[in-house]
Amino acid sequence: MKSTTQLLLLTACCTMLLTACSKPEARMSLHAPTASEGAADNVSDIDVTAHVKSALNSEPSLAGLDITVVTTKGDVRLTGEMQSQRDIDTALSAARVAEGAHTIHDELTVKP
Repeated sequence: MKSTTQLLLLTACCTMLLTACSKPEARMSLHAPTASEGAADNVSDIDVTAHVKSALNSEPSLAGLDITVVTTKGDVRLTGEMQSQRDIDTALSAARVAEGAHTIHDELTVKP
């Protein structure tokens, strides 16, 4: 009876040790991401640039202004010279709602 109890105790201890040593991160990485996970992460930089340019072009007050849009890993950099601070604010607002844009870096300036 004593040896059976010791065997059960040893089995329980080994099971706990093996379970504690397993790596749940490795098991979790095997699942495929769902459509809702990181949807913005799946938008290419070219597409983000196109979305931002489209958003900027849809603003009538920005018509004729030369705004350069460069996207790197979802981070958008806007450069160019604007007529006023209001134009800069409008451009930033338009860029922020563009699909796939993570961060907008403002390098727009007001013409002297």
